[in-house]
Amino acid sequence: MKMSKIILFNLVLTLLFISFSTSQARASPAKSKPMMIFKEYLGAQFNGITFSDVPISPNVDEFHFILSFAIDYKTGTSSRGPVPTNGDFKVYWDTENLSPSHISSIKSQHRNVKVAMSLGGDTLEDQFVFFSPESINSWVENAVQSITEISKEFDLDGIDIDYEHFNADPDTFAECIGRLVFNLKQQKVVSYVSIAPFDEESVQAHYMALWKKYGDLIDYVNFQFYAYDKGTTVSQFLKFFDEQSSNYEGSNMLVSFGTDEKSGGLSPENGFFEACNKLKSQGKLQGIFIWSADDSMKDEFQFEKKSQNLLLA
Repeated sequence: MKMSKIILFNLVLTLLFISFSTSQARASPAKSKPMMIFKEYLGAQFNGITFSDVPISPNVDEFHFILSFAIDYKTGTSSRGPVPTNGDFKVYWDTENLSPSHISSIKSQHRNVKVAMSLGGDTLEDQFVFFSPESINSWVENAVQSITEISKEFDLDGIDIDYEHFNADPDTFAECIGRLVFNLKQQKVVSYVSIAPFDEESVQAHYMALWKKYGDLIDYVNFQFYAYDKGTTVSQFLKFFDEQSSNYEGSNMLVSFGTDEKSGGLSPENGFFEACNKLKSQGKLQGIFIWSADDSMKDEFQFEKKSQNLLLA
């Protein structure tokens, strides 16, 4: 009698397990919608642009302003022009119109807005800005301290790495930037980090060395697709996207275009949004960024609006 009860009890448990497993297998889990990011550089041209000038959709998952630029150079002290300061960063964006109070205001108005600063850039006072560390340890120490101070003063959320010229080898660049990012994240100074490479041999060598060693600390790759030749076609753009996605394997890679006259690549007029729709249909589109809001003012930010609408479609 006892043995029969045990057998019956085990049989009931088995049937219940089979029933539960079958129902779980039949239930199709809900697919989570990928997060869509929109980013915009601004502040380098001192043309009076403010955060509130730029249209911000409340439905975009995250809207990142990127202040341009903070640079470890100083000006006005040498007849040779700006000179490097070994990681001691100073603010070179339009602080009159993009101040800490402006940042506080735009964040209070838009829950999805975050603000970062871009480090380096192309030129300062018409001279190239070089990555020029005196040593890895001294550069990192100075950079952590100066970037922490700026981040706290302006209530920034992230940093963007945009060095384009180098007086150091790729391994030194990787160690300096990698250790900087590690320290800033560990100390909770920033919550996200992006890098902004483009397809030039020296640039790629430096950023791919960084990605290979410290890619797990980098949240976004703001690849400068507008640095390709003017007249880029949709098919070429899609090919470039796949190539760079392979170079920065596993990255959250954003596509991009420029609204200034110098920018090349695939323009909105020649099929950029067509290419984006193709990437989106393939599940590859993760976000869009634009260089820059300063240049978009003249056209009343029509492409900013169109970009955000595409991300939301």
